[in-house]
Amino acid sequence: MINERIERIEAAVNDSTSIPESTRRELAALLADLKAEVAPLNETHGADAQSIAGFTDASVHEAMRTEKKPELADAALKGLASSARGFEVSHPRLVAVIDRIALTLSNMGI
Repeated sequence: MINERIERIEAAVNDSTSIPESTRRELAALLADLKAEVAPLNETHGADAQSIAGFTDASVHEAMRTEKKPELADAALKGLASSARGFEVSHPRLVAVIDRIALTLSNMGI
């Protein structure tokens, strides 16, 4: 289920005309990394993995909106960062990927 959700996010990013090509490629690579990192987490912390995927989805959705809503984008990014809290020691690569996703989306102006 996690992989399918991330694959839907990847498809939305790849199909988006509102994201510059270089950013689209960067996000696609980060989403592939996220999929690899969140899969083992899903086995041991399913609810946390679902939260990470959900907040990633919401954050990307807000980034692709034509009419930006800063308060929603901010809430989605804060939720994404918060969903990874507590995994710094056990899953440092996952946290690094999430941080890079959040930074990339922030640089898009959300």
